[in-house]
Amino acid sequence: MASTIPTVCIIPPMQKVPAPEFDLQRPFASAVAVIQTVLFSPRSFYLNFKVEGPIKEPAAFVLLVGAVSGILGAALALSTNLLFGDLDAGDLRAAVSDAVLFALLSPVGAGVVAGVYLLSIRTFVGKVSGFREVYRMAAYAAAALVLAWIPILGAFAFTYALIVLMGIGIQSVYGTTFLTTVVTAVVGFVPVASVLIWLIIAGVAS
Repeated sequence: MASTIPTVCIIPPMQKVPAPEFDLQRPFASAVAVIQTVLFSPRSFYLNFKVEGPIKEPAAFVLLVGAVSGILGAALALSTNLLFGDLDAGDLRAAVSDAVLFALLSPVGAGVVAGVYLLSIRTFVGKVSGFREVYRMAAYAAAALVLAWIPILGAFAFTYALIVLMGIGIQSVYGTTFLTTVVTAVVGFVPVASVLIWLIIAGVAS
């Protein structure tokens, strides 16, 4: 009777699936994929996130998100004025200029956020990263700003992006403890939020 040779089944290790990133060749489809993953599976996104890479695509992503949010905000403002019978050419110009300004300043704002958070990361985590890496992290956290045009909810979107999403990114990328993550995110959040509040007050006053 012939002896049987046991078959050994070798299971290959699971490959890490990269997080979706913005693609200039298919901007809208890739932007939707990024926004969906960042908002609904942020930990999965940042655990599979390529922290090293170009910043052109993340900057373009922030620009697109800012443009969409700016356009929707302008449409809401004009609709509200029209509803109350108080719409004129000045309102239209102001809405368009605000939308364009918000879109153009979004990548710049991501750069400011990255600079502030880089200082916080180097203070509490160590010299583990450079500006380019933190900019990529902050740019994709800006996915939450797709909701920035909604009154009241916009403030929560900024807070969610700067504390929750950046915190998840910091912990996922650098493996920090919960306490270090919270301190790093909050210390980065305070100066950025202070500048935003000052700009809002200055804009209302003018």
